[in-house]
Amino acid sequence: MIIDGKKITEELLAELKKLPKPEKFLAAVLVGNDLASVSFLKQKEKVAHELGVDFRTYRRPTSIHQDELRKEVLAIANHKTCGGVLVQLPLPAHIDRQYVLNAIPREKDVDVLGERALGAFYAGRNPVLPPAVGVVQRIIANCLPAGDPVKRDKLQIANCHAVVIGRGLLIGRPVAQWLIGEVAELTVFNSTTQNLRERLKDADLIVSGVGKAGLFSAEDVKDDAVVIDFGYARDADGKIHGDFTSPLSVVGCKLLAYTPTPGGTGPILVAQLFQNFFTLVALQK
Repeated sequence: MIIDGKKITEELLAELKKLPKPEKFLAAVLVGNDLASVSFLKQKEKVAHELGVDFRTYRRPTSIHQDELRKEVLAIANHKTCGGVLVQLPLPAHIDRQYVLNAIPREKDVDVLGERALGAFYAGRNPVLPPAVGVVQRIIANCLPAGDPVKRDKLQIANCHAVVIGRGLLIGRPVAQWLIGEVAELTVFNSTTQNLRERLKDADLIVSGVGKAGLFSAEDVKDDAVVIDFGYARDADGKIHGDFTSPLSVVGCKLLAYTPTPGGTGPILVAQLFQNFFTLVALQK
């Protein structure tokens, strides 16, 4: 079964459209002209327009010093009508990423990447979840029919053996942290783990965020596994691929549920970020 990311996204956006429009703006800071970063920002701008959100992009040159960048992020965040701030990653190699992200106040950290927001999330006290965690929650809730108790019980997350592939700041780390308190067994791998494909065969839930095309396939997982793929990579022809590949000849013989790339987790991730923005702005009143 292909998990319909577009449908889940539309449902979330429909929920947000019923809420009062935030009276504050969402700021995005972009350093340099990384093509993937520019593309991701355009997706966010499109959703902002659909929701009627005032979305402002602050572009800075690749050569900017990290002290200057941190100072500017803090100044933007302190603007009286700013409701949320995100720093588009990755940043240039000469910039200390966490040093800059820590300038974002916890109450305006829509990505939950600053140490104050992350610390509160780890303690279960942050008002919003890292977007990737929100995506995983929504997919788990949507991938099986809620009205069918037999099928629903097959994915009782408390009884799951979950695997997270990747330990990155945006996906692997926060998702693993959340799953620790939710599943019976959690294993974390990275892209260089030996015999990775063989070690996936016992997993009920697999969340991958490496960004390495074809890292594993439908042949490597259980017949009824759920695969949530955040991986994003382009081949020589510019075509987008995920970490997971799904040959139809194999998928057709399985009860497998998986997110496609593109059109899977990406749109939900953007919508989840805006849900965080709506929530944080409401709490600032």
